[in-house]
Amino acid sequence: MIASSSRPGARKGPQNGELIAILIVCAIIAVMPVVLNDDYFLSKIARYLVLGIVAVSLALSWGYGGILNLGQAMSFGLGSYAMAMTLKLKTTPLHTGADGLPDFMVWNNVTSLPWFWKPFESQLFAIIAGMAVPAALAAGLGWFMFRGRVTGVYVAIITLATMVVLNLVIIDQQQYTGGFNGITDLAQLEFFGIAFDAYGRSTYYLVTFCLFIVLLLAHAFARTKAGLIIQAVRDHESRVRYFGYDVASFQIMTFALSAAIAGLAGMLYTVVMEFASPTFLGVQLSLSVVVWCAVGGRQSLVGSLLGAVLVAGVQGALSESPAFLDTWTLIMGALFVLIVIFLPKGLAGISVTVVDALYRRTISPKREAPAAKQIEDKS
Repeated sequence: MIASSSRPGARKGPQNGELIAILIVCAIIAVMPVVLNDDYFLSKIARYLVLGIVAVSLALSWGYGGILNLGQAMSFGLGSYAMAMTLKLKTTPLHTGADGLPDFMVWNNVTSLPWFWKPFESQLFAIIAGMAVPAALAAGLGWFMFRGRVTGVYVAIITLATMVVLNLVIIDQQQYTGGFNGITDLAQLEFFGIAFDAYGRSTYYLVTFCLFIVLLLAHAFARTKAGLIIQAVRDHESRVRYFGYDVASFQIMTFALSAAIAGLAGMLYTVVMEFASPTFLGVQLSLSVVVWCAVGGRQSLVGSLLGAVLVAGVQGALSESPAFLDTWTLIMGALFVLIVIFLPKGLAGISVTVVDALYRRTISPKREAPAAKQIEDKS
């Protein structure tokens, strides 16, 4: 975490460090529209914040649970497509065929809306499905892996392979998914009478609100008994199993919760980007999420968020600059290698050191003073 310490007697102060960091970071994000009067720039920040939510979801399973999921983009992409499907069905007749049939289905000679599209006429169903479907898929996959005591690199390989297969299926079923082009020309999300324009401040605040809720829930989960058990499983799985806990159940639960958060991020990403694409389930994005967590600090929720915003922001700036058009990937790769070598706990590890040092200087002397006074009185 951003502020934690294993030193005896130093638990009370730094223990709430992550919660304080969450409140500070979210407060700064919330006031940015007041400071910045640029809706386009705010839209870019909203996009990076959504990617930060994905990084938080991976930090929950990898940093807290020790489950390295190289297919986290799979849950992200499923959430994205769930939102895109409901918004596509609400778009104007210009981009639909007879009876509101999506245009790409018309081009592929589909004559009626497929049965699995019909429930997405309900926006509420789409929002629920955007989190429930990734969570159910993760729970099913986790059941086979963790009940079979699959761990380590094998989990990473299985999750990556599953994501690649799903990506190929979506591309292959062009008549139902839009294929390589994805689902485009979407209507705006409307909720409680509010229209969330991709370049409007309402969308920025929607992303900020969801980010705040996700951080609080993830932080609360990490403090529950289940959260402490899953962290113990990360550190010493066989010992936890020896004490009689059903390790697989806790791993499945954490894996599914992480997928649900990633699905929520995917839905928000569709609202911000105004389309859904197979690239959202791609290997590049999934590996990028791992990099963001490693840079920010995978055992810190705020650290992983800031790592995603920082790396994605720098990556976007470099890729748009003509001077770094061909070299930005090398620069980002070098940055990642340097941080992993010299800062194995990520950027959050720096704050741990600073906070612990400050706590040791301010709190510890106050606690030691009464003892010193007692010795002086006795002498």
